[in-house]
Amino acid sequence: MIFLQILIFIAAVFVLARSGAWAVQALSRIARFLKWSEFAVAFILMAFVSSFPEFFIGISSVIHKVPEVSFGNIIGANVINLTLAVGLAVVFLGGLDVERKIVKKDSLFTAISAVLPLILILDKELSRIDGVILLFGFAVYLSWLFAQKDRFSRIYNHYNGGIKQFFRDIFAFLSSILLLFLSAEAVIWSSAMLAKILGVPPVVIGILVIGTGTALPETYFVVRAAMRGSKEMILGNLMGCVVVTSLFILGLVALLSPIKIADFTPYFAARFFLLISAIFFWIIIRTGEKITKKEALFLIFIYLAFVVTEILLK
Repeated sequence: MIFLQILIFIAAVFVLARSGAWAVQALSRIARFLKWSEFAVAFILMAFVSSFPEFFIGISSVIHKVPEVSFGNIIGANVINLTLAVGLAVVFLGGLDVERKIVKKDSLFTAISAVLPLILILDKELSRIDGVILLFGFAVYLSWLFAQKDRFSRIYNHYNGGIKQFFRDIFAFLSSILLLFLSAEAVIWSSAMLAKILGVPPVVIGILVIGTGTALPETYFVVRAAMRGSKEMILGNLMGCVVVTSLFILGLVALLSPIKIADFTPYFAARFFLLISAIFFWIIIRTGEKITKKEALFLIFIYLAFVVTEILLK
């Protein structure tokens, strides 16, 4: 029984991650065909689309009345986004320039967005009022974002396909969305069953395993962007993912189904490492004109310490 549940869970997480990557690839080509700006692709498009796994996990967790899984999932995914994902991209590049002041301002909002849910849930509940606060913060950020006109000056127009490829990409994107929904349902169902069999809180599986699976599309995208030399899209995508998941997705989940935490023990390591990740991510971007390879390796070390701590504590 447990072997079958593990197989179902692993297969569902794999499909969730792959369908998220397929959606990113398809929409990236669609954006090139439509000649959208590079920033629009990096933040508005990629950040939202690569956050689809977290979104569907959130909706499925509400349907199955285990919204705490979504909370754990987003904490785990954001630790990866702020450490492993950016670290791997910088290692591939050998360094990443962060000269633009606007990127440094984004880093502060990103760090605040990652930490805000941790502050709001100190009373052991992410209530509907807290959900409204998170959604309001997301709306404020979008308003500020669209006010920066220079972000939309560079056009993302490297496209070699024709109209047939465009429609194939639309079909691929819609198919990926369907797979995301179905795999998210399977992940939530199988994780709930595993939690019962293993006698651990569902949030534990959400933090370490589901969080890793849903963060794979973001990690895949930034590593591919690094290999292609698309430096500007890396930080835009990662910071966008953190803001979207922390404010929009968690805000929506809390609004639909308040997240109540009776025991903070399973969350201790994840909350601690998310706080550390957010602080060091902000410091690294603010204190220099470049993220160095040494700083990237330090971020990767934080992620490895997080994984080891989670395993040892469980």
